[in-house]
Amino acid sequence: MNNALEELKNDYKPYRLTKKKNVTIIDSTSGSYVIKEKKNDKVSNAYHYLLSRNFDYFPKLASENRDDVNVFEYIDEVGEPLEQKALDMIELVALLHNKTTYYKEITEDKYKKIYDNLKNNILYSKNNYDNLYNILITEVYPSPSHYLLIRNIYKIFSALDFAEDLLDKWYNNSKDDLKERVAFIHNNLETSHFLRNDKEYLISWEKSTIDSPILDLINFYQKEYMHLDFEPILNKYLKSYPLKDNELDLFFIVISIPPIITLSDDEFATTKIIREKLDYLFKTENLIKKLRPNVEDT
Repeated sequence: MNNALEELKNDYKPYRLTKKKNVTIIDSTSGSYVIKEKKNDKVSNAYHYLLSRNFDYFPKLASENRDDVNVFEYIDEVGEPLEQKALDMIELVALLHNKTTYYKEITEDKYKKIYDNLKNNILYSKNNYDNLYNILITEVYPSPSHYLLIRNIYKIFSALDFAEDLLDKWYNNSKDDLKERVAFIHNNLETSHFLRNDKEYLISWEKSTIDSPILDLINFYQKEYMHLDFEPILNKYLKSYPLKDNELDLFFIVISIPPIITLSDDEFATTKIIREKLDYLFKTENLIKKLRPNVEDT
């Protein structure tokens, strides 16, 4: 990266270099550029494919000839409220999925593999929280963090039971459908990866791939559930890109599996983590009830 920057200085004659997270911004008399380490050709390949699908909502590559770094045009972002930004981003993601969707033939083994992986995750979580419960229930004077967890552990088991029941129904309803809907997915969605200027842009395509569209939703939700109301966000997405029942159910299953809580000696930090994980469960339960009130009857 350092060698590349030295060479780029000679090419662009910058008057300012700014380090920002994992990128370097070059300001020069010929324009501003973002320099990012290049680990593979995923970005270039993604751009060529997306252009073939009439989707050009990404910063242009100023140079495709380097093996060590990607050089992007710099997008000077216009500020907007976070909630509006999330809505604008999800609308662009729905467009991405619409532009690149196709169906591919699969075997029942694909569904069985997903089923087994999620079932194992659920059983592992149940065993983990069973052991944790058996430890906490014996404490005569529990700490505030332990008391908070033992008071609410029923919510964790309830979420696990819901995920397991819905997973069984999902597998029975899906296993005979031997055509899977896939699309080109960004696979690294968060509001910081969406910019607006003269038009909308998605950045950070290094993890992009072809897979189920719900992976973008899962990724986005698990990263930003704390500070966004996802009901209008997902309703906006579903209006532009309706999900099939088995796709929506799989989304619900994955986000319903509670994150593992690890206890530590730092009482303040542990209490904060437990509170955040419990908030995740309550928010997820409310979201599912609003999006699919009859999901338990499917």
